[in-house]
Amino acid sequence: MTVDDCYLLGSIGKPHGLKGFVVAFLDVDNPDSYRKVKSVWLEMPAAPGKLVAYDIEKLQPQSNERALLKLKGIDRIEEAEPLRNAKLYRALQDLPALEEDQFYFHDVIGYAVVDQQLGELGTVESFYELPQQDVLAMRYQGQEVLIPVVDELVSHADQATRTLHVNLPEGLLDVYLTPPSRERDEPDEFDEA
Repeated sequence: MTVDDCYLLGSIGKPHGLKGFVVAFLDVDNPDSYRKVKSVWLEMPAAPGKLVAYDIEKLQPQSNERALLKLKGIDRIEEAEPLRNAKLYRALQDLPALEEDQFYFHDVIGYAVVDQQLGELGTVESFYELPQQDVLAMRYQGQEVLIPVVDELVSHADQATRTLHVNLPEGLLDVYLTPPSRERDEPDEFDEA
């Protein structure tokens, strides 16, 4: 199993207690849906790119992003400490099924972005997960353009044609293409009157 065959589930924080539990930070919409997961892959900070399989003894969500995790064979705090900052992965084939118009971000990298009014604009390069919302990054006329990933703007992905359909608000592209104005409304304090 390689990182390319997986999706990032989250990461491990510090040990919790003395019996091998760790705090896990899950990057998922619904942590409760992962309670019955049987195994994960760990990428240790000291061995980037190398995944090691672990069976899960217990996964107990504590909040929307935090859970207590107990891996089989990790029974003491001394065994849990080296797991700190490890990344948690699951196989892509284990991703939950989506509804018809939904898509996973990694699935649409490289798709053509097609606007309802303007037609084909560019190609999906990546996604950024910002505190306020997720944004899609595409290259348009040599500039990176960020599009908020909300239902009003991103309608659906078409796997057959490898296109992502959007409905951009008027002026969004202009924000990225219009150079900033150097003119000022008020004179500089050193300008003569």
